[in-house]
Formats: sequence, C-alpha cells, structure tokens
Amino acid sequence: MRGITKRFPGVVANEQVDFEAMQGEIHALLGENGAGKSTLSNILTGLYRPDEGEILVNGKPVTFHSPRDAIAAGIGMVHQHFRLAASFTVAENLVLGHRDAADRGFLLEPGMIEGRVTELARRYRMPVDPGARVWQLSVGEQQRVEILKALYRGARILILDEPTSLLTPQESENLFETLRLMGAEGRTVIFISHKLEEVMAVSSRVTVLRRGRVVGSVLTAGTNPRDLARMMVGRDVVFTQKKEGPAQAEREVILQLRGASALGDLGTVALRDVDLSVHAGEIVGVAGVAGNGQRELAEVITGMRRLTAGTVVVGGKPMRVGDPLAAIRRGVSHVPEDRMGTGVAPSLSIADNLVLKAYRRAPISTQGFLHAGRIRTNAIDLIRRFNITAPGPQTPTRLLSGGNVQKVLLARELSSRPRILVAASPTRGLDVAATDSVRALLLEAAAGGVGILLISEDLDEILALADRIAVIYRGHIMGVVERQNASVEDLGLMMAGAA
Repeated sequence: MRGITKRFPGVVANEQVDFEAMQGEIHALLGENGAGKSTLSNILTGLYRPDEGEILVNGKPVTFHSPRDAIAAGIGMVHQHFRLAASFTVAENLVLGHRDAADRGFLLEPGMIEGRVTELARRYRMPVDPGARVWQLSVGEQQRVEILKALYRGARILILDEPTSLLTPQESENLFETLRLMGAEGRTVIFISHKLEEVMAVSSRVTVLRRGRVVGSVLTAGTNPRDLARMMVGRDVVFTQKKEGPAQAEREVILQLRGASALGDLGTVALRDVDLSVHAGEIVGVAGVAGNGQRELAEVITGMRRLTAGTVVVGGKPMRVGDPLAAIRRGVSHVPEDRMGTGVAPSLSIADNLVLKAYRRAPISTQGFLHAGRIRTNAIDLIRRFNITAPGPQTPTRLLSGGNVQKVLLARELSSRPRILVAASPTRGLDVAATDSVRALLLEAAAGGVGILLISEDLDEILALADRIAVIYRGHIMGVVERQNASVEDLGLMMAGAA
C-alpha cells in the first residue's frame, strides 16, 4: 500500500500510509484505538476506497470496488466479531455467497464440499466437523470456521483482527501454529492485536500506526514490548501490576456467594452452585472463555438477575437479589462488559452519566429537585480526577473514545465509595495507554479497601492484577488458586473444563 490517505468528515483516518507485507511472513499491525488500523484493513479488503494512494498485489496495481474484488485478488479477513450464520453448518457457511458455489445453481454437492472442508482442516491442523451447526461450536471452533472460510475462497493474504481475544491460552497457541504453517507455504498473515507479548511470539515484522500515520516498521527480533508500546503512544508506558497486600486473614470478607445458581436468558442453567468470596482490598479474578456464565455471575451480584438457589452476602448480611437498587444501596458498583449498551447512556452528557446512580440523594438533589450547578461541578471534579479527555462536561458520551467512556464509567462507580466493584472485561478493546490507565484505577481502588471482582477473558490481565484467580466453566467454579501459584497452562486447562 503506497501513500494511502482516507478522510472522513472532520477526521483524517489514514495519512500517506506506506505498508508492505512480504510473501510468507506474519506481519503485526499495531496502534492505539483510533490510530487507523481498521480503516487501513477496510481499504485493503474493499470496504472503503482510498482518497489517495495505490494498492499493489504481487507487484501489480489493483483497484477494489467491493469486498468481492479483494477476495478475487486473494485477500481475506477474519473479523474480531465473527460473521457466520449460526443456524447453518460449517460447510454451508464456507460456500455461502461464494461465486464458485453460486455458479452451480442451487444444487450443491454436500459430500464434495464437506470433503474439501475436512481436507483443509486437516492440512492446517484446525479440526472441525463440517456437518456441525455453527451454534453448536465453541468460540475457538467458530474462529477456525472463519479462517477456513477465507482459505476455502483462496486467500493468499489473510488479515486477523484481534484473533485471540476470546480464546484459551491453548487455543491461542494452536492458532499460532496454524499461522506458522500458512507462512511456511507462502501465505501472508497480517496480525492485528493489542497483546504485545503475542505479537512478539508470532510475528516476524511489526508496523506501528499512530494518529493515522506510520511511525515505523521493525523486525520483531530487534524490538521488545516496551519499545513497541512507546512507538504506539509516543511515550514510555509503565505496565501496572498488582503488588502484594495484606494476608487474607487480616481482611474483612466483603462479598460471599454461597451455592449460587441462576438461569440464563434462554431458561437454561447458567450458574451452578457457585461458592466465591472477595475480601476488602482484594482483587479476585474470574477467568474463563466467553459464554461460561460470567455475565450471569456479574448480574446476580449486582441485582440484575435472580437466583434460583443460594445467597449473595455483602458485608456479612444477605442481600435481596434481583433488585439493582438494593445492590447500589449496599455499596455494590458495576462496570459491565457492554459499556455503551449497559454501562452508560450514550446520548446523555458526561455530566448526566456521572450522576445516574447519585441523582436520588444530596447534594445532587434535595426534595426531588436536581441541582444543575452541582451536577456540573461534580462532573468537572471527576473529569479532572480521572483524567477524562473531553471538550467539557456537556459533551455527549457517545462522542468519546472507548478509553474515555470507560473512565467515565469508573469515575461514576468509584466516586460512590463502593464496598464491592464488579468489573467485567474493563479493558476490552482499549489500546495500551487506556488499558494501563484503567488498570491503575482498579489498583488504586483496591488499595483504598474496595473489594474487586475482575471478570475477564484476558488471562494476562488477571495474572497482572488479581490476588486470587477463580476459573469458571459452564457456570461452575472449577477452582480458586493464589496468583503466585497459578500457571497459564493449568489455568487454560481449567478454562477448557479439565479438573
């Protein structure tokens, strides 16, 4: 890609970007949120047209009018959020919309297609049943289907966007082996990730974007995570980690779940006989592959979901479950995984979002009347204290970056002086600098005596922050281990259901 420039109203997403990937290499593309990685990928896959610049494939200039043109040129992409038809089989997803299949009319040959899928899966060590429905597959298996779909369509250049965000450590390592196989046979892989250790492990070269421009391209063997982070944000980033605190025996038990069970949205069992405790000033990490009961666990504790059995005890007293207001009044704060859908009201201002849980009481309101001046003063104070980057307190929250939305959420929840904070995937989708800011806020809260339940699919994050780690699988706690005794291999096996 030479001199690629792409402008949107009020924003230059890419400016004179030169990007080069060689045959057979795994090339990592790094950058903060908003650095221009997604725009560049969308140009390369035919979703956007560049305003300036050119694309060359195998040395020949190409013009893409649609994704179909990019696919015809041998370029495929596996998106972070999978694009599969859940009710279709693996084989059906692979041929869906594919021109070769369409040219044969409506009479597909399932046996031939499934045979090709099986051969591809064997060749790249990605076992999957071609006759299985997508909804029956694990997250890791669904990702294999996405990769196989691109390979089935002849992709010689494969773009992977945050490919390990929902995988166990073992699944991630299996994916890396697959990528190395692709490189060995001459396919090119462009690997987009925020996880610097993974970039170091799997890539041969790294290109870093900052504010729409290329900062540099370096050989992976000649760099390290700290230097890459500096290239991404323009300054040194100190990777925050939890320091050892007081022994558990010296801390008050703030939260305790006893035999907690609950149903999911479809009426099936989502939590099974969960026993779990959090002490004051302690961070307990809950590790697990997405969809194993983490959301239901958070909702039970925060009053958003009823129990079918068991109790939730806060500060030594059972809490009325299924009542969010009761949880708020007992000092339970919540940073949900869906920050825009559940955490904030995007169309409301920063100031209004910061008082969504405090508007019932003084000084924000008295005798049912809200005080606009106090709401504004509160916002100005919290924007300063939590280092929220915004034009002002009346800015609609939807206009903020992901990291600043998360800071608004944390400012609201922590300013209420909670006893317990349930934080679900608090750094998902955030860049290095924003991630470190959020982690620092969590550690500061724990140091001030707040008990924190950290629910995350990012095992590195849990190992960096947690005192103890609980592993959840199919709604059941497989075990709880001290951080210093935890190994990635053992945790990964527990996350996959091995006792």
